[in-house]
Amino acid sequence: MIYLNLKLIKKLQIISIIFSIVLGTLLHFTFELFSKNIFIAFFSAVNESVWEHLKLVFFPMFIFAIIEYFLLKNYNNKNNYIFSKTIGIVFAVLFITIFFFTYSGIIGSNYLIIDILSFLFAIIFGEFICYKLLIKNKYINNKIKYVCVFTLLILFFSFIIFTYFPPKINYFKDPVKNDYGIIS
Repeated sequence: MIYLNLKLIKKLQIISIIFSIVLGTLLHFTFELFSKNIFIAFFSAVNESVWEHLKLVFFPMFIFAIIEYFLLKNYNNKNNYIFSKTIGIVFAVLFITIFFFTYSGIIGSNYLIIDILSFLFAIIFGEFICYKLLIKNKYINNKIKYVCVFTLLILFFSFIIFTYFPPKINYFKDPVKNDYGIIS
């Protein structure tokens, strides 16, 4: 077993940040770009709701976490890998949600530049949290690992299901079209 390689982990977290920002930005436009393709809707924002914009953080971070898992397959930090990535991804999703509703509730409106900066902040600090947890290389028991996998799967399938069947609450409401989910 090869021991923890801090340089490699740091490098991968930086690549993950760049990958997630670039892919997340592209995912904002892919649904329209691909003529509202049903498959593309699974992981792209289909409207301007807060919920749909969370896909722009979740899916890039999730995809790179899978790639990174295999890149780190020879290192002993895989013990806490799923835990670290889950905490980072959940932080990013929760940060955007809490920050958006807090600042827009206080100001009474939202601003594109603040929304973009919160997207960047969420990814950077989500990956920073991953890095800090990964380098600790603490033992994580199997029950916690299963909870982490379950959490990621719930998020994954929630994004897909709520794209087509969103609850009729503000979290899922497109403020531009005043509608929910995929708008026909």
